[in-house]
Amino acid sequence: MNKLIKEAWDNLVEACKSNIDEQGMSEIERAFNFAHQVLGEETWSNGDIILVHSLEVAEVVASEISLGSNSIIAGILHNVTYENVKNRPDLKKIEKKFGASVAGILEGMAKINALGTDTVDLHSENYRKLMLALAGDVRVILIKISDRLHVMRNLDNQPRKVQEKISVETSHLYAPLAHRLGLYYVNSEMLDLCLKNLNPDAYTHVDERLKETETERRNFVAEFVKPIEDKLRDRGFDFDMKARTKSIHSIWNKMQNKKVSFDEVYDLFAIRVILDSKQELEKSDCWQVYSIVTDEYQSNPERMRDWITVPKSNGYESLHATVLGPHNKWVEIQIRTRRMDEVAEKGLAAHWRYKGNSGGSELEKWLSNVREILENPELNVVDFIDDFSTDIYTDEIFVFTPKGDLKRLPAGATLLDFAYEIHSEVGDKCVGGMLDGKKVTLRHKLKNGDQIAIDTSNNQKPKMDWLDFVVTSKAKNRIKASVNEEQKREAANGKEILTRKLKNWKIEYNDEAIRTLIKHYNLKLAQELYYHISIGKIDTLDIKELLVEKEADESTKERLEEVLPADKVKDFEFTGGDDYLVIDNNIKNVNHKLAPCCNPIFGDEIFGFVTINEGIKIHRRNCPNAKQMIERYPYRVIPAKWRDSKKRSSFQATIKLSGTDEVGILTQITHVISKDIGVSMRSINIDSENGEFEGTLRVYVNNLEHLDFLMNKLQNIKGVLHVSRADA
Repeated sequence: MNKLIKEAWDNLVEACKSNIDEQGMSEIERAFNFAHQVLGEETWSNGDIILVHSLEVAEVVASEISLGSNSIIAGILHNVTYENVKNRPDLKKIEKKFGASVAGILEGMAKINALGTDTVDLHSENYRKLMLALAGDVRVILIKISDRLHVMRNLDNQPRKVQEKISVETSHLYAPLAHRLGLYYVNSEMLDLCLKNLNPDAYTHVDERLKETETERRNFVAEFVKPIEDKLRDRGFDFDMKARTKSIHSIWNKMQNKKVSFDEVYDLFAIRVILDSKQELEKSDCWQVYSIVTDEYQSNPERMRDWITVPKSNGYESLHATVLGPHNKWVEIQIRTRRMDEVAEKGLAAHWRYKGNSGGSELEKWLSNVREILENPELNVVDFIDDFSTDIYTDEIFVFTPKGDLKRLPAGATLLDFAYEIHSEVGDKCVGGMLDGKKVTLRHKLKNGDQIAIDTSNNQKPKMDWLDFVVTSKAKNRIKASVNEEQKREAANGKEILTRKLKNWKIEYNDEAIRTLIKHYNLKLAQELYYHISIGKIDTLDIKELLVEKEADESTKERLEEVLPADKVKDFEFTGGDDYLVIDNNIKNVNHKLAPCCNPIFGDEIFGFVTINEGIKIHRRNCPNAKQMIERYPYRVIPAKWRDSKKRSSFQATIKLSGTDEVGILTQITHVISKDIGVSMRSINIDSENGEFEGTLRVYVNNLEHLDFLMNKLQNIKGVLHVSRADA
């Protein structure tokens, strides 16, 4: 047997001694012999022996994650189905030899290997497939994490580009997964190795400073723990105390985020108290130790964390306190039992050993949520990567439903995140909620212990701006999916509108026409074009102008028939060689409206403007909006003139006045108006300052001549210096 293979096998046997029984070891040895028979001394392209890698991965599975014999066997066999292996066995043969459980894990590993490369581009669709393969069985994740940790430990002899690519993928995927599964040391080591490969100067700086300050830290810890140790012994506790230095990556991150130097990072290490307690006494023992520590050293209540009463979703249990130690230095102290420490060291695998499969229920729920998100075909992979990494490392808060059911959410979660956590449909219809008897909005940020009741409405729909304040991946992806669904419906409607219009205009609906429109409106997809047409952001009349040359002799009536229903057009009167639309001076005429922006009066020079939803609006030729309408939409401008009529009608006009604030000026103005029987005043507003006044009158007059007469009379009032007609 090759010396390197024998050494790797001996190390694996040693790692299995503490957890694996005799029968399990026999199965593991059988797996090793089978793998040796298949792989022999075959190597990767870089010369490394494949079987050595497999055995070393199995050792990580056994010693650092503490999984059972089936997982260790899967670790040994995970490369026998590698496509370049000469005597590659199929999964049916492996299932027959080692059982369905091992074959199932290897099938998950094979899906990952089938993606074709050792690393997956973070921006590719293959990333989704990789995540789906991982989300199938937690043991596949754990073995793949072990595999990646081994790869990271042996990156030194790889080319620089490979080091960087594998490190980026590890920091985005495998390290966050390790953290989520409670494998804090694996996560820390992976991130340290990522920093070493991606930013070697930063890694070296922190590493050297830690070595320089090691003696100082050791002396401080000895001084800090002595009085605590004495009191714990006096109370009869069986315990260990040790200091745990922060990871290099964690220290560097803090230096960057807080913009401080190494010497200004006060929590370089934490001191851990590990108790040998009976399981039924664990909580009370931890709280007693907490009391002893905080009696000795002043605590910071804002930094207290209780993960014993309600453990983290990955099974982590511990009491954390920050206290003021010797020389006025703040120190974090972590209090836990031996069982809790093993869960913290070995993650959910250890949690299952103590609690059976019930310990995995939270994880299965999380994996189910990940699968649900990944199976959404609309998923933006890049967004998912960012959200995934962010969510994993965020602190948790615990909130409750009205019935008292506990929900875990990331710190900073809003009421809307909580609604989506309950159910996707509850989130979609959420309009707010009640907290401590008070109404709160969707954006309200939740705190630990909040009990929330959600209010919903069937009229509510998810909105794009909700993405500005929700923080959970579940909420973000559901909102995006719902908004996309709504956009699809609108787009289908817009496409139908466009095809119908083109058919009416006798324009062919083809790719060239759509490309022309997409380019003109600076859009990326046809779906965006259809969506904008449906919601009215793009006017179909503009589209016609783009696609065809307007005929110069097109009549006013033809233009109207194009944009208004036929039954409306037939009631309009067209007369004269220039084909004018004749407007009655009776404003109750249902076929047109007077534009409020300029309030035309009988006698004004006017034109008609065809609107989409409000028929024809009549504007004055000198309307402030006329220039823009005529330039942008010439095909919607209709020549118009008033019909001569003896019927008296009223038109609203606005008059602006200014002048010297004489005594009784307001009385004189109202007197002039009231004396004119034909004028009806709607409102008057006068502002006076520093002996001058400005006023606005809104009146009803019969025609332009009538308005001019009234303005002339107002101009003759003593103190009135300026009178003019306003647009509205």
